[in-house]
Amino acid sequence: MPLYRFDVVVLGSGVAGTMAALAAASAGASVALVAKDRLAETNTSYAQGGVAAVLGPDDSYETHVQDTLTVGCGLCEFDAVERVVRGGPDAIDKLIGWGSHFDLDAGGRLDLSREGGHSRARIVHAGGAATGIEIQRTLGTAVEQQNGVTTFERTFAIDLFTDGDGRAIGVLCQSSRGELVAFAASQIVLATGGSGQVFRETTNPSIATGDGLAMALRAGATVRDLEFFQFHPTCLYIAGAARVLVSEIVRGAGGKLLDKSGVRFMPEYHAMAELAPRDVVSRACFDRMVKTGDTNVYLDLSGIERDPHELFPGISRICHYFGIDIAKNPIPVRPGAHYMIGGIRVDLDGRTNVPGLWAVGECASTGLHGANRMGSNSLLEGLVLGARAGELAAANASGVPTLPLDHVVRHDRAAPPKDVRINIEDMTYSLKALMWRQMGIVRNGADIEDAREKIRFWTRAVLGQAATEPRAFELVNMLTIAELMATSALGREESRGAHFRADFAQTLDAWRAHTVLTPIVTGAHVRALNLARERVLESTLAR
Repeated sequence: MPLYRFDVVVLGSGVAGTMAALAAASAGASVALVAKDRLAETNTSYAQGGVAAVLGPDDSYETHVQDTLTVGCGLCEFDAVERVVRGGPDAIDKLIGWGSHFDLDAGGRLDLSREGGHSRARIVHAGGAATGIEIQRTLGTAVEQQNGVTTFERTFAIDLFTDGDGRAIGVLCQSSRGELVAFAASQIVLATGGSGQVFRETTNPSIATGDGLAMALRAGATVRDLEFFQFHPTCLYIAGAARVLVSEIVRGAGGKLLDKSGVRFMPEYHAMAELAPRDVVSRACFDRMVKTGDTNVYLDLSGIERDPHELFPGISRICHYFGIDIAKNPIPVRPGAHYMIGGIRVDLDGRTNVPGLWAVGECASTGLHGANRMGSNSLLEGLVLGARAGELAAANASGVPTLPLDHVVRHDRAAPPKDVRINIEDMTYSLKALMWRQMGIVRNGADIEDAREKIRFWTRAVLGQAATEPRAFELVNMLTIAELMATSALGREESRGAHFRADFAQTLDAWRAHTVLTPIVTGAHVRALNLARERVLESTLAR
């Protein structure tokens, strides 16, 4: 099989991964930037709201930090919040220097807006609600101009190689043609995004199946806070249509949430009404849907002072296709899974507990978001901490390791009966529906336990088959993450931030701690992981 050797391998081409790749290459390292799909097909491209940064005359670092801590419900790591917030202005300057075109006000200054949880207008945006597309375009151009980065599109990362000491030394991948390829590097940066596809209703693209988190876990990485998954309150809801995010910036401009009777309901739930933290707004929408018996609520833009078609051209265009005039007609919306708050535990620089392995962006748990992410902090996190991890990964690169590709252990394993087949698509949908029903916005212990047992049953069935293609690999990863999410949610017997349990509705000081899951890594465990990888090699080669 082809073997590529680099100083640093970055998995994921969104904002965090691209920043890591650019920083590592600028520090003199040879870098492979590996993308599961096209380079531009990332969660970043779908980000609408913007980047939070302290740029306004009435704003301050201290205020942004405090807003973040408040929304994080007691689980933010102060040092992480401080580092990310203080890196905001320089990150925006860097993007502008690379050619980003952000929206300006009448005076030619950056047009700063507000979102939920922010006490000041500090959101930098582009094209109204097309910020992610503009940032992805900018970073893509920067990569093209950086000679030290080699890109690999449509290359699916199957698993990490580790040596006998548990150090990450490479990545096993599959090309779009189904061929195995391997990357060897002493430093590997995971920037694989979240796992929104675990839920039926989601704003995430199809690539968001949590592959990096599952790979890191199999390599021995510690994960934490997986019970905290943020649901965005306003996704365009039309039966049969893809769920499209209606950005929080719309509510920041004056959009109001109404029920089917035309009653504005958010003032009943929180003093900040539509600008309350996302977990509050999502639960309020869900509660109103239950009380009114409707499948959705409505977002009314008719009271916005400026023309909403000019402010939000992308949203206007999508809604127009379905016959909705956003200046006149309320937009049908409902909550959807949006952002994985928990992830691979890392330090302030992005290091995991696995030597040679780093994690940045949505797949990482940096401590910035705590129990509930504040809008537009995630793009900021990717810009600031992605660059930091890439720079340090380059500094720690020390020779290219040798991968154990010449050693395939043959083993005795009973093959499944010939008449037993797993329908990957059907099981994937069943998992997504189960997670939405029983691990969604409102949870309870009985439903969580039932979901976990079903997930374990499905996992045993899937692992009895020989996976040879990405959809099967993705399903294994999704099942892995879903079980850990359920385990974490079952263990937290309180409600905090994005995790709400109807049977434990109070927030308790006794639970003001992270949920940490650590694999038991022993010599036997490492050997078992290697066996699992060799099964992948063997089954794929046999095909």
